[in-house]
Parts: sequence; C-alpha cells; structure tokens
Amino acid sequence: MNPAPDAPQARFYESQGLRLHYSDWGNASAPPLLLIHGGLDHSRSWDHVARALRTDFHVIAPDLRGHGDSDWAKGSSYSLADHVYDLAGLVKSEGLEKAAVVGHSMGGMVSLTYAGAFPEKVSRLVVLDGVTNFPARRVKPIDVRIADWVADLDKTAQRRTQRYASVADGADRMLGRNARLTLEQAIHLATHALKKDAGGGYGWKFDPYLRARAPYRLSLEDNIALWSRIACPTLLVAGSESFLPDPETAGVLGHFRQAELVKIDGAGHWVQHDKPAEIIDALKTFLAASARGKAVFLGPSPVA
Repeated sequence: MNPAPDAPQARFYESQGLRLHYSDWGNASAPPLLLIHGGLDHSRSWDHVARALRTDFHVIAPDLRGHGDSDWAKGSSYSLADHVYDLAGLVKSEGLEKAAVVGHSMGGMVSLTYAGAFPEKVSRLVVLDGVTNFPARRVKPIDVRIADWVADLDKTAQRRTQRYASVADGADRMLGRNARLTLEQAIHLATHALKKDAGGGYGWKFDPYLRARAPYRLSLEDNIALWSRIACPTLLVAGSESFLPDPETAGVLGHFRQAELVKIDGAGHWVQHDKPAEIIDALKTFLAASARGKAVFLGPSPVA
C-alpha cells in the first residue's frame, strides 16, 4: 500500500544500539517542533496535530524506544532517563539548536525532564495532561517498588500476546478504552498501532515489557528541581475529566518560572483526541506567540 500523499517521511537514527524511528513532516527551513507521544502509543497518533502545524513548523514525531516502528530494548526497563537520552540523540541527529516540544502523558514527563536538563535546547514547551508526579503523591518504599517490578516482569514473561483478527477489532478495543474517540480516529490509531504477524492476525507494536514500571525513577524533589530550571514559556493542558490531578490544585504551577494552565472541558486524558480543534487552536496561539518572543498566558498568572 502506497502512503498517502500528505503522509510524513519515515526516518531512523541509532541510540544505544537501537534503531529508532521518527515521522518527519518536512518544511525543514521552518522552526523545529517535536511531538512526543505517551506510553504504549506511537508517533502517528499526532497526525491531525502535525497536519495543522506543518506549514509553520518542521514537525518531527519520534517513536520512543519500544513503541511504534522503533526497536524494542533487550533487558531494559524503559526508564524515563532512557527516553530522554534518545530524545537528546534525535535532536543531535537532526542538528537542531533549539526546538519547541509538545508531549502527551508519559511523553509529557519526558519533555519536562528534557527541558529541565537542557533548558537552552527548548524554545517553548507544551505538556498535554502529562504531569504525573505532583507534591501530594505518595510513593511506595523502594523495597516495595522493586518487588512489584520483579513481579510485573514475571507476569509479562508469562502473559500471552493479545492478537486481533483485523485492524477493525483493534479499533474496537481502543473505542472501549476511550468512548470519546470517533470510529475514524480509532481506525487511524489502530492502523499505525498494529502489525501483522505470520499467522495473518494483528498484534500491538509496543513492547509488552513497557508495562513493567522501572523501580528506579526520579523523585518528586528531582522533578521539582528540573521544573524550576525550565527557562522557556510553558503551557500545561489538563482535561477536565482526566484521571490525573489538576496541576493547579496539586500545587504544580508554582514550581515553574513561567507557566500557564489551560483546562479543556469535556476532555479526558487523551485531550488531543477528545477535543482536537480546541487543542490545535491552543497550540497555534501559544506556539505562534512564543515564536515571536512573547510569553502569552491564557490561564493563571505565572509564579516566579
């Protein structure tokens, strides 16, 4: 099957011996914009956003290791630091001096960590329902985290891989997880999330071991230290019906130099799919203002 005329170019680079894929939407002379997907997702879930922004930006959407068309890691726990290293490698591979970064969910945490570690590399930052560590969160003791991780790895090794007879069946599964999706959205997402196996069935492209959460992860103090280092205008977007806490009431905003919060009514965790028009409008406004060197605050006043 030939790709659609307006489809992105599939490109690859190497990181820690892994061949990692990214979708390149062209327009290389425009300011770069990186779109970072969430856990168990893939780069093509950004297609509607990329098409809306490609005339003003050089849009690049990577498949994080273990996701989409990127290699699976062997013997890895897919830590946040690994993903940040891969992102840094992509920036270097593309020769980018500075880029705007948009991340969703786990991709939001990757983006926040990257922007805090390398503030000079990020021109503006948008996090879509992706602040998953917050001051009130209770963290399990390290011995419990390690025991849970070992148990999760054992369960994953014994679990049978889920298979579907068709892409439509995979789309039905997605609709069951997010009732706000349209059938068209679900088919598109499933088309790029599934791969055909030797038996003619379909399975998810992501590595099942991604489900085993690494016990070695950043502490709340580490996250706060990183957030406070982010030098660019930052937009946090929250779905009003998300399972994640509101960043404002969770006490997150005060740890940023200049951040604003926008709440999307009627949206769950998948804000960019639940309310695509609103998200694209918010991105266009925020990114355009930042590109002109102005920080525009649509929500609460920033806290220095």
